[in-house]
Amino acid sequence: MRTGWFSLRGGLTAVAILLLGVAACEPLPPEEPLAAASPAAVAPPAPVAEPVPPQAPPVAAVEPAASTKQMIAAAHPLAAEAGLAMLKAGGSAIDAAIAAELVLGLVEPQSSGIGGGAFLMHYAAKTGEIAAYDGRETAPAAATSDMFLNADGRPMAFEKAVVGGLSVGVPGFLRMAEMAHREHGRLPWAQLFDPAIGLAEKGFAVSERLHGLIAGAKHLKTFAATAGYFHGPDGQPRAAGEIVANPAYAATLREVAEKGAEAFYTGPIASDIAAAARGARPNPGRMVAADLAGYKAIKREPVCLFYRAWMVCGMPAPTSGGITTLQILGLLQGTDLAALKPNSVEAVHLIAEASRLAFADRDTYIADPAFIPVPAAGMLDSGYLKLRAREISPTRSMGTAFPGMPGTGGAWNFAPDDTRTGVSTTHLAVIDADGNAVSLTASIEGPFGSHLMARGFLLNNQLTDFSFAPVKGGAPVANAVEPKKRPRSSMAPMLVFDGTGRVVEAVGSPGGSRIIGYVAKTLIATLDWKMDIQAAIDLPNFVNRNGKTELEKGTPLEALAPALKALGHEVTIGEMTSGLHGVTADATGLAGGADPRRDGVALGQ
Repeated sequence: MRTGWFSLRGGLTAVAILLLGVAACEPLPPEEPLAAASPAAVAPPAPVAEPVPPQAPPVAAVEPAASTKQMIAAAHPLAAEAGLAMLKAGGSAIDAAIAAELVLGLVEPQSSGIGGGAFLMHYAAKTGEIAAYDGRETAPAAATSDMFLNADGRPMAFEKAVVGGLSVGVPGFLRMAEMAHREHGRLPWAQLFDPAIGLAEKGFAVSERLHGLIAGAKHLKTFAATAGYFHGPDGQPRAAGEIVANPAYAATLREVAEKGAEAFYTGPIASDIAAAARGARPNPGRMVAADLAGYKAIKREPVCLFYRAWMVCGMPAPTSGGITTLQILGLLQGTDLAALKPNSVEAVHLIAEASRLAFADRDTYIADPAFIPVPAAGMLDSGYLKLRAREISPTRSMGTAFPGMPGTGGAWNFAPDDTRTGVSTTHLAVIDADGNAVSLTASIEGPFGSHLMARGFLLNNQLTDFSFAPVKGGAPVANAVEPKKRPRSSMAPMLVFDGTGRVVEAVGSPGGSRIIGYVAKTLIATLDWKMDIQAAIDLPNFVNRNGKTELEKGTPLEALAPALKALGHEVTIGEMTSGLHGVTADATGLAGGADPRRDGVALGQ
C-alpha cells in the first residue's frame, strides 16, 4: 500500500527512506493529476483578465553566496561570522549553529536567545540519520487552562497577556543544544561560547533594525532591568551604531560554558529566572525553580514527504510547521507548478487554496503529542492529500476551508483553533564540509518576548502560543494550556534530499504562523521553479492561513489583487517581514541566501 509520508522510526536513514520510496511511494503525478495540472487548466475564467502581464521570475538583488566547502546563513553578520569561525576550526554544523545562536541572543535579542526555545533539524552525512530536536518551552506545573481568561471568563487581550511573568514558558534552547552537541558536536562545548562571550564583554553595534524595534516597543520600559538595558541614561532608545556591552549575559554564558546546561537549569540562574517570572508586576508568573530542573529536550522522529524527485523533511508536533508545510506541497503534488510563472495569479491562487486546506487541518489536529494524539500519518497520507486536493478549483476560491478526516484513529471532538503564534523568531542554516546539515529555528515569541530580563537575557512569552480559551463552541481545544505542556508552534526548519539521499537544501524562517507560507513559497521556488536560493528568498511573499490571502506590500504581487478578488479571494496587502535563510548544495558546491528584509548574511569557505 502506498503512503505519502514516512517518519524515521527505528533510525532509518535518508538513503533507506528514499529506497523505500522507489518501491512504495512513487510521486502522484503518474496517477490522476488535478484539474489544475496545466497552465490552461488553471487560467481564470474569461471575465477575469490578469491586470498585468505575467511576471518573469525576479532577479535576485544579489547573487547567492557561493562556497565549495561549507556555509552558514544567519540573521546577523556577527552570528554568521561566529558560526563560520567554528566551521573553520574543524567544527560540525551543530557546533556552528550553537555558536551562531548564542550570538543572535545578544545582537538580535528581540527574536531569540537562551531565554527561549528552538526546533532543530539535523542530517548526519556519515550515518544518513535525519533527526528532529525539540527544545520547545513548556508550561510550568502550576499552569491552568483558565490562566489567560479575565474574571468574566473571556480571553485576555493578547497585548495584556504578553507583558510579564504569566506568559513565560520554561526555556528549552540550552538543553536541546547540549543534547545535539553531545551526539554531533566536534569542538569542546565551552569553545562554542567564546564568540558570544567576547562580544558581550566588548560590546556590539546596535543595528538600525534593533534601534527601530526598541523605539517602537510600547512596553519596553515596564520593567527596570529591561528599560535600562535597551535605553540610555536619558531614556532614549539605544542609537543605531551605539556600542552596547552585556556583562551579565557574558557571565551567564561563562557559567554554562564551564558547567554545561545544568548550570542554567539548576542553581542560582534557574532561581533568578523563576523569581523574575513570579515577581513580575503586572502579570506575575507561576514558574518555580523545579520547573526548570525538570525540563527535558526531546529527540523526535521527523516527518517526511516525497515531493516530485525529492524527499522533504521537517519537524513534527508540537510545531505545526513541518506537517502543514508538507501538506501544502502534498496537496500540489498533482499540479504542474513548473509550468506556472512565479508572481502569477495562477500560482498564487493554487498555493493559497492548498494553504487553506492545510491550515484547516493544522488548527484542528496539531498540539503537543504528549497530550493530544496528532494524526500526522493520516495528514500526510498520499491518498488523503489527493482526496483533499480535489477541493481546489482552478477558477474559484473555496473561501474558508473545513478540516478533513485524516485517519484520526477514532472520534475527534476537538474544536478548530486559530491561535496566534509568535512573530519574533530567527532562523539559520548550515552545511559543513562533511555534508552534515542543520536547519534551526529559535524564538522568544513576540518582539522582546515577555519584556522581562534575567541574568542579561530576555525571557520568552511562548505561553501565549496556547489557546487562551480552553473551550470553543462547546468543544475542547487541542492547544489549550495544561501543566508541562508544549504550546503549538509554527516554526518550520526544513531539510530537502535528492534521489541519492544527499541533502540539497536547508531552509526556514521567522514570522509567526506566516512562517509556513514563507517556507512553502521558497521550497516551491527552488524545487519547481529552479530558482537559486537567494532569488527564491527574494521572491515576494504571500500567504493564506485559511482566511484572507495576504500579499506583500511594495511588490509586484499588489497588482494581482483585482484578479484574485475576482476569483473569490479576500485580499489584504501589508508588510510581510520574513527572515528566510537557506543553504543549498549541488555538484558544483554550496549556495547561501539571506533575507534582504532583515539583517542576515550567508558566509562560506
